[in-house]
Amino acid sequence: MKYLDLTLPGAAANLACEEALLEQAEAGGPECLRFWEASEPFVVLGYANRSARETRLAVCAARGIPVLRRITGGGTVVQMPGVFNYAVILRTDRPGFEGISQTNRLVLDQVVRAIETAGGPTVVRRGDTDLCLGDRKFAGNAQRRGRFALIFHGSILLDPDFALIDALLPAPSREPDYRAGRSHRDFLTTLPVSEEELKRGLRSVWEAEEPVGGTPYARIEELVAAKYARPEWNGKL
Repeated sequence: MKYLDLTLPGAAANLACEEALLEQAEAGGPECLRFWEASEPFVVLGYANRSARETRLAVCAARGIPVLRRITGGGTVVQMPGVFNYAVILRTDRPGFEGISQTNRLVLDQVVRAIETAGGPTVVRRGDTDLCLGDRKFAGNAQRRGRFALIFHGSILLDPDFALIDALLPAPSREPDYRAGRSHRDFLTTLPVSEEELKRGLRSVWEAEEPVGGTPYARIEELVAAKYARPEWNGKL
C-alpha cells in the first residue's frame, strides 16, 4: 500500500481528493492510505443526511462556515484543526473485505491496532463504526464501495473545539443506543495520542511504506467544479 499525507487548500478539494483516489483505484491504481486535517472549520454531511435537519444552517451561515457533502454514509461531522482524518482505499477482492460488515470490522481492527502501536489507551468499538474510550466516542467512520475498490475513512478527535461542534450541530436524527440522548459535549471525547504517533501507527499496520506517485490533481479540480463546490450537491435532500 502507498500513503499520501496531504491536506489541500479548501474544504471541497479535500473531499474531492478522496473520491479521486477511489476512482484511481477503481481503474487499477494503487491501494492508498491518506491523512489530512482541515485548516479551517467546515461541516460535512453524510451522503444521505438532510442539511436542514442535521446542521444549524443559520449559525453556519452567520459564522461563514461552509456545509458540504461527502460520498460516504454516516452522520454529520465538523472538520477543523484538531480533527485528524484518515482514509484507506482498498481493493474489494482483498480476502475478508467482500461485504460492508466484514470491512467495518477488519478496518476498525487495524485502527485499534494502530492506536495500540502508538501507545494509546484501550479502545472499544460501539455502534456500527464508532470507536470509544468507555462510553464516549472519539472517532466516527464510514465507507463507500465501488465495483473493484472501496474507501473507508474516519475522523478522530485529537483536540477539537467542542463548543463549536455544539454550536453548529443539533442532536443527530439517528444515534446509537449507547449515546442515551447525551449532548455532543457529554458524548464525545478526545484520543490522547499525538498526530505523528497516530500516523506512524497507521502506516505500520497497513504497511504503507512508500508515498503515492502521481496525485490526481486534475481530477480533484474537476470534481470540485462539478460536485463539491456546487449547491446542487451540497444542499440536496
